[in-house]
Amino acid sequence: MQLRMTNQREIILTELKKSGSHLSADELYERVRRIIPRLSLATVYRNLEILSNLHLIAKLEVGGRQKRFDYDVSDHDHIYCIVCHRVDNIELNREQVSTVAAEGRQGYTVTGYRLEFAGICPECQKKMNKEMNKETNE
Repeated sequence: MQLRMTNQREIILTELKKSGSHLSADELYERVRRIIPRLSLATVYRNLEILSNLHLIAKLEVGGRQKRFDYDVSDHDHIYCIVCHRVDNIELNREQVSTVAAEGRQGYTVTGYRLEFAGICPECQKKMNKEMNKETNE
């Protein structure tokens, strides 16, 4: 089945790429709505699913939270902030990880993997430090 690249899909792809981050459907909707004011959130969700199924974008379900979408479909891993839920790429030596996965596969044939790290992003760390300093000075 060949799907055509509609104007809506093209704009969604462009805005996701332009963002340089891992947007939720709601965040992407807010961006796309500035260009196509009459676009519905359901249309954005539907087109994101289609683009994901076509492997033109990646769908992330990081930390069991709201789905996020990534323009970069290459093999890479993510880290997310447990405070603000921001998602970023994390650089790993995938060859070393593959070796560990192959050694501990317990009879499985490994076809791929995704590593997910959790932490506190630099912005949230700054906010937390400011709050701690404020409380200490009171």
